[in-house]
Amino acid sequence: MLKSYLPALVFIALGSGVGGLFTYLNRVLGPRRPSKVKEEPYECGLPSEVTSSFRFGISFYLIAMLFILFDIEVIFLYPVAVGLRAFGTFALAETIVFIVLLFVAFVFVWRRGALEWK
Repeated sequence: MLKSYLPALVFIALGSGVGGLFTYLNRVLGPRRPSKVKEEPYECGLPSEVTSSFRFGISFYLIAMLFILFDIEVIFLYPVAVGLRAFGTFALAETIVFIVLLFVAFVFVWRRGALEWK
């Protein structure tokens, strides 16, 4: 049983070792030029001077949610594509219907202006 896991364990050990070695070498050999600007916190593309009352526009969230939605729906196509021969013609027809509905939803969102950055 352990024999079948041995290559994976060796791979994990080598990867961890190389990563640790590079991190150590960077710490030891890397240049150190600290400055006030480098030590300031910087988060999410905004400098730290921005107050917490700063608000993103709704288009940012809308586009992000639509991206996640369409991305997840496209991921559902992968299992069908892998086993299409086993599923047969019915699965192909259902996949085509799914893609058409996905395209109709995309056109609807596009026509409504949800993808326009304002």
